[in-house]
Amino acid sequence: MTIEWLLLIIIGIVGLIVQGRLQAVFSKYSKVPMEGGLTGRQVAEKMLHDNGIHDVTVTSTRGHLTDNYNPTNKTINLSESVYASASIAAAAVAAHETGHAIQDAYGYAPLRLRSALVPVISFASQWSFLLIIAGILLINTLPAIFWAGIALIALSAIFSLITLPVEYNASRRAMQWLESSGTLHGQALRQAGTALQWAARTYLVAALSAIATLLYYIGFARRN
Repeated sequence: MTIEWLLLIIIGIVGLIVQGRLQAVFSKYSKVPMEGGLTGRQVAEKMLHDNGIHDVTVTSTRGHLTDNYNPTNKTINLSESVYASASIAAAAVAAHETGHAIQDAYGYAPLRLRSALVPVISFASQWSFLLIIAGILLINTLPAIFWAGIALIALSAIFSLITLPVEYNASRRAMQWLESSGTLHGQALRQAGTALQWAARTYLVAALSAIATLLYYIGFARRN
């Protein structure tokens, strides 16, 4: 077993642990009612208003933890369990996604860069492993195909790294507003912070996994 393969296994196990903990934390704090009774939608709308942003719409989307901000059509899309819920978890998620809207409004560079790379990453995710498979079959005759696949995987790794400051900054903006606006305080604020910390760790694991995958295939190419 190579070092790269062992690293992939370790990161995979850590990823499962982090994902499980995230689910448990959000399940727990989804049952803790928010003082003041604001729903996720109301939290997002209030945070937008307090930051002078009036061209972003808050909508409901299907799924669990599928919340996102779409800079293309300027919508904060909150999952059904967040949109209408007046819980600590809902407030944390809604404020985090609104943090992305604020990044967009203020021209936050890493978000702009990530948004610009989305079409490229979509192409890379569709073709990278097809090129890798073809490259393995033709490694001795057309190794350039394999390296082309590695190049696309490298793009995905770079995208994951750029995502880190975007997500951590959005959470920081969320926590600052939740505290300064008086929306949450004391134990409730700490609980929201815990939820966002575990959510951020999933992006960290994803970035490490992308880098480990890249190293694995580079090592494979060198050995062959």
